Amino acid sequence: MTISEFRYAHHPEDVKTYTTEKLREHFLIPTLFEDDTIRLVYTMYDRYIVGGAFPVSKPLVLETIDELKADYFLERRELGIINVGGKGIVKVDGVVYELSKKEALYVGKGVKEVIFERSADEQPYFYINSAPAHHAYPTQKVSKTDAEVIELGEQRTANRRTLNKLIVNSIVKTCQLQMGLTELHEGNVWNTMPSHTHTRRMEAYFYFDLPEGQTVSHFMGQPHETRHIFMQGNQAVISPEWSIHSGCGTSNYSFIWGMAGENLDYGDMDAVPTAGLK
Repeated sequence: MTISEFRYAHHPEDVKTYTTEKLREHFLIPTLFEDDTIRLVYTMYDRYIVGGAFPVSKPLVLETIDELKADYFLERRELGIINVGGKGIVKVDGVVYELSKKEALYVGKGVKEVIFERSADEQPYFYINSAPAHHAYPTQKVSKTDAEVIELGEQRTANRRTLNKLIVNSIVKTCQLQMGLTELHEGNVWNTMPSHTHTRRMEAYFYFDLPEGQTVSHFMGQPHETRHIFMQGNQAVISPEWSIHSGCGTSNYSFIWGMAGENLDYGDMDAVPTAGLK
């Protein structure tokens, strides 16, 4: 079963007036994994799709949704998948790819059938991002050993973290989709500090590996007009192109970042001095 939801884009001047409830309604994606279901959120930010596939008792077929007006899901799109659970299987037009935890799979435009399955007795959690595509690039699996790894931050500022670039143009040919995974070291809680914006791209964050009972406060908004959303594990949040995107947890955790937009330059960021945030 596939369930889809539609989200509009928002003007930053309007967002300034939002209550906590309204902010969460428009930007937080609280539920991604439901038994034997593919859940998708179609956003008007670069027509990005965020979702999750959770095959428990049967395989799940990625079906087209009404928002696409397409004969099949990837008729005009590309897809990124990162498994954040036990070992699982993704079948792409009959070709089998096995994904362990924190492994990724890029699926290009024109693929007609994508099927998500469990592997043996393990339970996979397939996190999904998708963006419009103009060219058909080949399907490619990316393990953590294939990733471009960058060490960031410092222990003294509580933001020491390991960034794994998985679906980026230095590793995989894509049209506009980029995805990666950042792991905070034990005792570190801040991500993406100093903050930045990039008006050429939107972004989505997915938080996971957060211990039960802990939380992450995700910060968004224009640098001079910030807001926050408290989040639990296995939840995602949409970040407009005009917004910062950073968070602080009550424990260390991991998160997946996904982007689409004007370019594939990972370093295209407009830095915001930490002391200048309001």
